Amino acid sequence: MLLQDKVAIVYGGAGAIGGAVARAFAAEGARVHVTGRSLEAARAVVKDITANGGQAEAAEVDALDEAAIGRHLQDVVDRDGRVDISFNAVGIPDGDILGKPVTEIGPELFMRPVLAYTSSYFHTARLAARHMIPQGSGVIMTVTALLSRKGTTLNGGYGPAQAAKEALTRDLSAELAPKGIRVVGVRPHGMPEAESMRDVYDAKADVLGITWEQFQGFLAADTHPRRVMHLDEVATVAAFLASDRAGGMTGTTVNLTMGSLDD
Repeated sequence: MLLQDKVAIVYGGAGAIGGAVARAFAAEGARVHVTGRSLEAARAVVKDITANGGQAEAAEVDALDEAAIGRHLQDVVDRDGRVDISFNAVGIPDGDILGKPVTEIGPELFMRPVLAYTSSYFHTARLAARHMIPQGSGVIMTVTALLSRKGTTLNGGYGPAQAAKEALTRDLSAELAPKGIRVVGVRPHGMPEAESMRDVYDAKADVLGITWEQFQGFLAADTHPRRVMHLDEVATVAAFLASDRAGGMTGTTVNLTMGSLDD
């Protein structure tokens, strides 16, 4: 197994991508700590993992709260002895952000995703690194989106937020790789399987004037195979990147947009 005996924390682990990644990590032998704002939702993911023979625990952790992250991390290290993988898949409610022209939103609304996404990634990465540095190993990961590299409309500050996370991945790697810690990200395209993508559609439906089926076709239209990645495909790549077999990869975000973005 790729991640046998590794200890992983997945922030936003109750969400679609975070949950898929948590399941993939557990299937590869990791002991996974699934965190989220909703303990009930995190427990549902853990129940699925344990039913399939994996090891997992759930915790309610606000990944925007530095103190809460720190307490949970210390608890994990106290009980499991280490933390090997930190994966940030945190999302924020975006119903107020999407579907509005940039000329019609104020600076607070524009900056909300920029501050939330980057702060969460900064907190989880920095605090995990403090535990990883003494052990001389670890992998810090996150997920971004096509909007980090491609101009789009009606997304407020969401694109700049994802671009900032990718810049932070590079900077964290420059500082931490000499200490044995890799920092990598994955960048999938919009996936209709994820409930959040339906929320995106609902926020933009009136402006775009297209059906849900047409929106799904729009997402797939500029990919090479005319489809977007499935959640389990993204999770499988994440598990490989977290493993020692990807030891030469750091300071990069892996392009999973299936050709929608040129490398």
